[in-house]
Amino acid sequence: MVSLPKEWVDAHGLTKGSQVEIEQVGSDSLSISAGGKEARPMSDLLITYPLPAEENIAADITGAYLLGYDVITIESGASIIPVEDREKIRNSTRRLVGMEIMEEDASRIEMQFLLDTATLSPAKILKRMSSIAVGMCGDVTRGLISGDKSNLQTIPRRDIEVNRQYFLLVRMIRSALADRRLAGAFNLGNIDILDYRIAANLLENAGDSIVELAGLVTRSSLLPEQSQLIFGSVQGFEKMAAKSIDAFTAPDRLLAIESISLHRRFQERLAGLRTTSSHDDASNNGGQIPVDFLDVLHMYGRIARSWADVADLVKPLYSKPQ
Repeated sequence: MVSLPKEWVDAHGLTKGSQVEIEQVGSDSLSISAGGKEARPMSDLLITYPLPAEENIAADITGAYLLGYDVITIESGASIIPVEDREKIRNSTRRLVGMEIMEEDASRIEMQFLLDTATLSPAKILKRMSSIAVGMCGDVTRGLISGDKSNLQTIPRRDIEVNRQYFLLVRMIRSALADRRLAGAFNLGNIDILDYRIAANLLENAGDSIVELAGLVTRSSLLPEQSQLIFGSVQGFEKMAAKSIDAFTAPDRLLAIESISLHRRFQERLAGLRTTSSHDDASNNGGQIPVDFLDVLHMYGRIARSWADVADLVKPLYSKPQ
């Protein structure tokens, strides 16, 4: 038997025989919800067109998506939505996983989120973000020693998919904060939700950094032997990144420690490469290390740091006091 606060009972119109849902949330909490097993009602948003001068239609749609709105309608009343703004709306929709345009006429566009959030997995989405970004980085690394760098031109387009998964994960995280039953379905507590938000942001930034690295490699004037040195020093990045994500999603502190150790060795190799190159250039070029060489090393260090920071989010193991 559970006693419920009278104010809460009255506010939800509960009487004898009404159904409520009791659900375990985490290992030490229970959630009691009015309405039994009823699904979360769809949330609708109406965006009146034209927007104020300081607003942007693409940003408004993305913001509504991240806030968890299921149906977003852009309506202009008697006027017509211009072709250029329609294209902006379509492009915005393509960037948002699960969002599709359902109805459209000259003065109205309605889009709807078609995925069931409860069936999605934050861990799988984070792993997909990591997998895409690691693949991008691997192709950039191979481009260092390849005579054909045309494949690097695809890196910015692949980063768009990282961003799409990032937006979806942020939407899920915000929805979980607003709906404790959803958080329970994901098996995430408040701290876990915060950590997922940080991890997603780290990987989204890593994708942007890899795009920047691809541009550096494409424009660089590195000598073949310099490219080969960098190529050899950054081997093992994929293993370190995979351990970081596996450790975070498990969560597994021992695996996180392994990943952090791999990252430390990775950074030591980059530092050693700077030192070795400095000595070599001191003998041959008056101590001047090529700027391209240092820039590429810096970018690799920054990218690897993102995955190491994800591993750092895994809770340390504390011994219990005797």
